[in-house]
Amino acid sequence: MTGVTGTATAGTAGNVEAMIIAFSVAPTVTGTPDAEMSAAVAEAVRIVRDSGLPNETNAMFTLVEGEWDEVMDVVRRATEAVCAVSPRVSLVLKADIRPGYPDQLHQKVESLEKHF
Repeated sequence: MTGVTGTATAGTAGNVEAMIIAFSVAPTVTGTPDAEMSAAVAEAVRIVRDSGLPNETNAMFTLVEGEWDEVMDVVRRATEAVCAVSPRVSLVLKADIRPGYPDQLHQKVESLEKHF
């Protein structure tokens, strides 16, 4: 991907420092007949929460906000935690990259809520 670096200044075109990642990571192989995966997912979420980055977890995804390198490092470490307990892992990632707009984890929801 051309132009993707973590070194641009805030508000500069091509900057990927301000971003939200929504991701889901889960084992595709589990050791239980009911395919329970909450323990493995909890280890991934623990890494996100311990990162110190703004984050939220819901039933489908975990959201993390920060700079490209730090967010991707958290996703990598969370994925590695699940890989430690499963020979195959599913990872789904969605990114919202918006330079110059901090705290979008909350601002996006506030912007929506004002219409109700």
